[in-house]
Amino acid sequence: MPKRSAHTSWTGGLPDGSGHVTLTSSGAGAYDVSFPKRAADDASGTTSPEELIAAAHSSCYAMQLSALIAAGGGTPVGLEVDATVALSPDPAGGFRISNIEIVVRGTVEGMDEEGFKKVANDAKAQCPVSKALTGTTITLDAALR
Repeated sequence: MPKRSAHTSWTGGLPDGSGHVTLTSSGAGAYDVSFPKRAADDASGTTSPEELIAAAHSSCYAMQLSALIAAGGGTPVGLEVDATVALSPDPAGGFRISNIEIVVRGTVEGMDEEGFKKVANDAKAQCPVSKALTGTTITLDAALR
């Protein structure tokens, strides 16, 4: 299986430093990062590890869910997946990713609400990004549109 990579260049300390992260495998983009903006409500045009994890999780989850819908006899017409990753103080010191909320709304043919919720929960458990984040509380709100 392929490997994917990213590169970050960082200058300065944590409170006054800044960096630039590049998605090197795909060449899809390069983004500014800084801790003060990471910890602020307004990111002011910079990304953060949490936003990148949210992007990875929402896209991975959508792929896994579409596969499980098909395996369950349904046809995935469209899925809208939002992932929200929370950065919080860690009681042991520093910070931690305390929880991730996934909200999915789907248009699916050949599957009722109960069946959709079952495969949605299965996808949460089977998504490779969810597996990588074991130890983080991941909640799910799933419904058909």
